[in-house]
Amino acid sequence: MADIIPLSELRQKIDALDQQILQLINQRAHCALEVARTKQAEGETGSFYRPDREAQVLRRIKDLNPGPLGDEAVVRLFREVMSACLALEKPLEIAFLGPEGTFTQQAAIKHFGHAVHNVPVPTIPEIFKAVETGNCQFGVVPVENSTEGVVAHTLDRFMTSPLHICGEVEIRIHQNLLGKMETLGEIAEVFSHQQSLAQCRHWLDRHLPGIPCTAVSSNAEAARLASQGTGRAAIASSMAAERYELNIVEKHIEDEADNTTRFIVIGEQKPAATGFDKTSILVSTGNQAGALHKILGPFAEHGISMAHIESRPSRQGLWEYVFFIDIEGHCDDINVASALRALQDNVKRLRILGSYPKAVI
Repeated sequence: MADIIPLSELRQKIDALDQQILQLINQRAHCALEVARTKQAEGETGSFYRPDREAQVLRRIKDLNPGPLGDEAVVRLFREVMSACLALEKPLEIAFLGPEGTFTQQAAIKHFGHAVHNVPVPTIPEIFKAVETGNCQFGVVPVENSTEGVVAHTLDRFMTSPLHICGEVEIRIHQNLLGKMETLGEIAEVFSHQQSLAQCRHWLDRHLPGIPCTAVSSNAEAARLASQGTGRAAIASSMAAERYELNIVEKHIEDEADNTTRFIVIGEQKPAATGFDKTSILVSTGNQAGALHKILGPFAEHGISMAHIESRPSRQGLWEYVFFIDIEGHCDDINVASALRALQDNVKRLRILGSYPKAVI
């Protein structure tokens, strides 16, 4: 049996390690300031945030991690260090779907860390506008849920917006029933975003039959309403419960245990290739026979995997559609570039929405 180390010695060792960690973090911060000075000397005046560089650093940290801390914990810690260092260079303003306490805010924090200025915006189109006008450097918007499918408002906005997709974030969505009450029997009405109501419909039918469910603009707005009256409950995150001082009456009421929402980061940047990338495109063929075959053919010929395809009405003509497609790889990769050139000849419109790093965790 190994000798037991006295607690006092362990605490001394921890204190010494903490001091070393603090010194190293501040050394890293000094390097970040030097990076900012170098960029400014080279004439760079925009955002110093580089999604491709951050993704490479985090992926490297994940690959180097020997444990016992898990990869998710280590990536989260380094994300916060990088966030604080970036704030020393030039703080970022990030638009998210508000009010405070939404899953979109949770996604923004996961991607950018806490050392940014998160700006709550009431609608998805207004998030795009905040970035397009330069009021915020980046925005975070939901694009797809594993249970309920795509978020149409986000896809439709790309038909007219000049912004690019700069990154992606995936969040495991745990829906909680919140309220001032203690038991289900005290609930007279449930508020939530329509997507969250849909993600919990079977649980609601089983446990709250006959109780009216009202869709509102966001889960956080539902939590705010629940905080203002008796009998009102909300389906929202644990963050919203803390923000609006509500009880968690029931945890994890989502119908699917692996319920996940994918968010995208929008901005003006075009990230460089990292080797672990995804490209999103918008394609319009017009109303013609064999349209889908003309889209899919070049990807098959060049050995490119397709991650997702979704059609939306083009609003340009009767029965005309645009296709939103996610493929593996970066638009600068040789095979992807060749496929896109071939595709360009077969379609009415092709727009690369963005090539960006895949979510690290």
